[in-house]
Amino acid sequence: MSDIPILKVENLCKSYGDLDVLKSVSFEVHKGEKKVFVGPSGTGKSTLLRCINQLTAPDSGFVYLNGEEIVHSGKKINAYRQKMGMVFQNFNLFDHLTAVRNVELALLKVKKMDRKSAREKAMYELEQVGMADRADFYPAQLSGGQAQRVSIARALAMDPEVMLFDEPTSALDPELKREVMEVMRTLAAQGMTCIVVTHEMKFATSFATEIYLMEKGEIVEHGPPSEIPTSPNFVKTRAFMGSYADE
Repeated sequence: MSDIPILKVENLCKSYGDLDVLKSVSFEVHKGEKKVFVGPSGTGKSTLLRCINQLTAPDSGFVYLNGEEIVHSGKKINAYRQKMGMVFQNFNLFDHLTAVRNVELALLKVKKMDRKSAREKAMYELEQVGMADRADFYPAQLSGGQAQRVSIARALAMDPEVMLFDEPTSALDPELKREVMEVMRTLAAQGMTCIVVTHEMKFATSFATEIYLMEKGEIVEHGPPSEIPTSPNFVKTRAFMGSYADE
């Protein structure tokens, strides 16, 4: 394992008025690790992801990608964002574009690939998530699980070094959740570095190399899931996971 983490977050803070959403949050992620953030709704988990890729500007603190500080990177931030794939709760696909066009759009506009190469790359990524046979379907013709898999393919098409998943299954029925989780497990098995926000506790404990419990904008406990059931350091995590047990 490299001494330099792929991603390092240092003392990240974010407030909205008098509400402190993030309070000096710090952690780091090395290649191949899967960091999973859990905690009550409204405790800053999604804001943390948005601050990491600068969709939301933090008030203070730093984010380092492969040792390079990106919070104050100015126009270079778009180049850094290409290295951090983001998967949102509600898919964020363009309704007027087919699945393959959704995936290839950034390849054409951002990476400036020619149309043939972009189409080949888009089809490859759709194949990776089991959606090649739905390439010409529009989002309205897809199930929620299928739409989320297309959004994962879109993120993967940029060849990111780390994937950020913000509650990727929260809008899905149980069967469709399993489809998306299986894709995520496959990516992890292939060595993809992942940061995940989720309320799916069984998935969190089976997927994560490390679990972080957040409360009121702070990381209050963290460690490998194997230690949670017995370690006295995980009292809050056990209580939270019990109250949010998967159905």
